[in-house]
Amino acid sequence: MNDATLRHPIPLVMRRLLIAVVAATLLATVFAVAPPPAQAQAEDYEVLVVGKTLGFRHSHIDETTNAIIALGEEHGFTVDVWDNRQPALTLATTPFTSAEDLAKYATIVFVSPVDGTNNLNNPTRPRLLNDDEAAALQGYIRAGGGFVGLHAATDAMHTYPWYSELTGGGARFRNHPAQQTATMRVEDPTHPSTEMLPLAWERFDEWYNFTTNPREDVHVLITLDESTYNPGFGAMGADHPLAWCHNFEGGRSWYEAAGHVEAAYVDPTYLAHMLGGIEWTAGVVGDAGDCRTFNEVDAMLASVDAGSRPAQVLVPKIQARLDAAHAAELALDHATSAEFLESAQGMAHAVDTDLAHALADLWTWQEAATAATAGTP
Repeated sequence: MNDATLRHPIPLVMRRLLIAVVAATLLATVFAVAPPPAQAQAEDYEVLVVGKTLGFRHSHIDETTNAIIALGEEHGFTVDVWDNRQPALTLATTPFTSAEDLAKYATIVFVSPVDGTNNLNNPTRPRLLNDDEAAALQGYIRAGGGFVGLHAATDAMHTYPWYSELTGGGARFRNHPAQQTATMRVEDPTHPSTEMLPLAWERFDEWYNFTTNPREDVHVLITLDESTYNPGFGAMGADHPLAWCHNFEGGRSWYEAAGHVEAAYVDPTYLAHMLGGIEWTAGVVGDAGDCRTFNEVDAMLASVDAGSRPAQVLVPKIQARLDAAHAAELALDHATSAEFLESAQGMAHAVDTDLAHALADLWTWQEAATAATAGTP
């Protein structure tokens, strides 16, 4: 019994009530009928897997599709497939007919759907999604839909800038060195897709370099340690984001660049990681705060009603601290970023509760990144 219990003893009537509740719970547990296995239960939601290709085709697409179908059977979702090279599984026609038609899916998984549009000198080359299909996807996302991008999901729709913003920060596939073993470093171990991962995750895979660093616009989950492999031409340097997420135009987006090798889709760790991305974007686990970004909170701050005296005084101070925190995060100084966010959050409580909660989400991320960085060699 601690000091707080001695100072505030539980009244007798409350103790009796607690005992009754515990007893009832134990009895319910003892006499409960064992639930049926997960795959026998009614499915809770639907997922669309897009593996269609118009250019180079990754050999892992079939394995990824089958792995997601198996995960659905185990975890309570059904899977539709749209893929011009899997005739036994694919839908007969495009599912991207309208945002309303896509609304049946809790999330859409783009599995390396390369379309050959990386030659930006030919904007008329056919894309994975034509204008009407892309409009349907936009409407779906803006209505709260989910998006999962796996591996070469960033090597499609190069001539449609909105898609690269959806996948994250405008970062598109640039090139990759030979497949080799490298170390991935978990930056945010609190996300539902990373909480099961080792902080230093060594894998053999194909490691992407990107056209730009997306950190300014996304919530980085995992980085790639270039000192542990040869990144070759196009190396990104000390800050090489590899997996990230963000709340985008009303929807949720999650991307993982690893997963080129077929072995990933029988690896329990990778599968758990991928499942976490699917479930988060589907809204089954976590919330929007798991992938809060600095730009998102900056927009919230800009919309705060500055008419009150506290807001007039505090909003500029919060803005200065938020800007300083973002600059520190971009410099990978997560500890300093967390300090500025803690100060900003304290001020925000007097201005706007939602803003204070959003700042707390950023602080949680930066505190986790500080601890993760300190905990990996």
